[in-house]
Amino acid sequence: MVVISFPEPGFRFKKKAGKDFIFDVFRKKWILLTPEEWVRQNFIQYLLQVKHYPASLVAVEKEIKLGELRKRFDILVYDSNHQPWMMVECKAIEVKLDDSTLEQALRYNISVPVEYIVVTNGQRTYGWRRKDNNLEMLTEIPAGV
Repeated sequence: MVVISFPEPGFRFKKKAGKDFIFDVFRKKWILLTPEEWVRQNFIQYLLQVKHYPASLVAVEKEIKLGELRKRFDILVYDSNHQPWMMVECKAIEVKLDDSTLEQALRYNISVPVEYIVVTNGQRTYGWRRKDNNLEMLTEIPAGV
């Protein structure tokens, strides 16, 4: 398991029709504040503020094709050559991270091959490095690219 300490975020919130929204600086719009979105937004801030990943190399909720299916990844980090480098799958805090969570990330990895795969529910985070057709467990998230 990877230990994550989220930084103080400084998010912008608003309430509309009795629902909470958070402003996503990447998508440049207000997003319904679901438990999964809370994890996604905090993990993005961790990558930017703690790991010092350049914001220009981070993509959020972009569509990918898996055969005939269209899916969305949570977070994709590109390397300095603008090649996909790390994919992060976010789940709500109450969602247990198990083999099915990793399998989902690995399916996405078929369409968008990356060196690093991370799954998190905000309380627990696991990461792997793909190397020689194997997955090596990470003890920390790699430093910025």
